[in-house]
Amino acid sequence: MSDDWPKIQAEREACADLFESLTPEQWSSDTWCKGWTVRDVAGHLIASTEQSPAVFFSRLAKAGFSFNKMVATDAKRCGSGDPSNLAALMRAGALRRSHPPGPLTAMLGEAVVHGEDLRRPLGVSREIPEETLVTVANFYKGSNLLIGAKRRISGLRLEATDASWTNGDGPEVSGPLVSLVLAMTGRRGAYADLSGGGVATLAARP
Repeated sequence: MSDDWPKIQAEREACADLFESLTPEQWSSDTWCKGWTVRDVAGHLIASTEQSPAVFFSRLAKAGFSFNKMVATDAKRCGSGDPSNLAALMRAGALRRSHPPGPLTAMLGEAVVHGEDLRRPLGVSREIPEETLVTVANFYKGSNLLIGAKRRISGLRLEATDASWTNGDGPEVSGPLVSLVLAMTGRRGAYADLSGGGVATLAARP
């Protein structure tokens, strides 16, 4: 939906704000993306702003049609510059209106989730707009694209404690909507924010 673009811009600009605040030590610290530092995740987010169908398929071909190799290569390339420039690159990218093949809402989810992948380990908090979180949660609940969120929450009832959002039937998993979104996308660090009889089941799923 075209209405997602303002939300995407806001989340990307929030990431640029975060980049501007980081110390040299924080750039090399771990994130909730296994094996990726803050610099790596920042590079991935910047690379995402460069994407279009043509760019996507060109880079995929150069990576031998390995999606994971393409993503890792782009993250290292875009995150390898002077940290003082990365915020500016992210802010400029926030204004672009192109994206790779696939649903536009996936780009919003990426900005939200990777933003939290950075903030949570750094002890930084941000109040993400409820409308944005509802949009992302509604997307992930019906999508297995790349991260398998729909399979992960199958047979469970998810209920936000801070927003008017529920999904599914079965043992309950409740908590802040942003934490539900993170759990849906496999971020195990978010489970500490959740309660209910379905949490153990969710935690047992890859």
